[in-house]
Amino acid sequence: MIADAAGCDRATQLVVDLYARHRCEVYAYLCRLLHNAQWAEDLAQETFVRALAEGPRLCGVENHRAWLYRVATNLALNALKRGRRFAWLPWRAAHDAGSPGLAEAIDRKSAVEAALAALPLAYRAPLLLYAHDGLSVAEVASVMGLSAAAVRTRISRAREMFERAYSKGGAR
Repeated sequence: MIADAAGCDRATQLVVDLYARHRCEVYAYLCRLLHNAQWAEDLAQETFVRALAEGPRLCGVENHRAWLYRVATNLALNALKRGRRFAWLPWRAAHDAGSPGLAEAIDRKSAVEAALAALPLAYRAPLLLYAHDGLSVAEVASVMGLSAAAVRTRISRAREMFERAYSKGGAR
């Protein structure tokens, strides 16, 4: 009984540490994916509730960050499949010191949002995880439940689709 209690304490501390380190990035990822801050907050909290429920089994996971992203992604996909509303939160705009003006920056940001929204979710999620959140191909593969080769292919195709959608929108 004491060994079980020590395992629970260690697992609880692990989740507390993971929450402190990754809560903001998981929340931000879900915001970009769902375009709904309240919904993203609910799913981010659910991600860490699931981590807590996993208890000692979570201690055996090699890459906790990728595991959290996988849980968050699966929660978002399941919520979307239940017919919830879907939209996109603006992609974080690059803040260039020499940007020509606010109106042009807003136009460019809107064009990026529209191009991202045009991508199927199966391509949008790996692209965001890789290009925006900085996960490696192996981490994205773990999050998405795919092989590294499949992730590389999806990222490549997503970039091509994004470029087509971006240029079709009249942006450049």
